[in-house]
Amino acid sequence: QVQLVESGGGLVQAGDSLRLSCAASARTFSSTAMGWFRQAPGKEREFVAAISSSGDTTYYLESVKGRFTISRDNAKKTVSLQMTSLKPEDTAVYYCAASRPSAYSGRYYINPDQYNYWGQGTQVTVSS
Repeated sequence: QVQLVESGGGLVQAGDSLRLSCAASARTFSSTAMGWFRQAPGKEREFVAAISSSGDTTYYLESVKGRFTISRDNAKKTVSLQMTSLKPEDTAVYYCAASRPSAYSGRYYINPDQYNYWGQGTQVTVSS
């Protein structure tokens, strides 16, 4: 069983930055692709960013490209989402997700069905 714990959410103003972190308990973290998703009130969960197990490959939602950066530290078993130039439309609960371990170190996933473990979420609110 993998446990994911997010932190770093909060209330900020438009244009501000925020850094989300996710700590994982998985022994096989270095073989696990990770992702960030978000869900705004009344909307479906939305893919935000993904990173391969090696950290060499990343992928982003078009609307956050150039503003958000996903990274990971396999030694510390953490994945982070650095968010800059935040907009009110970025307001949502942000979730960290982990896939099952894979031998393909360069693979990432954007479909939530490809993730097996989820954190409890952290609220990000951006005021205008």
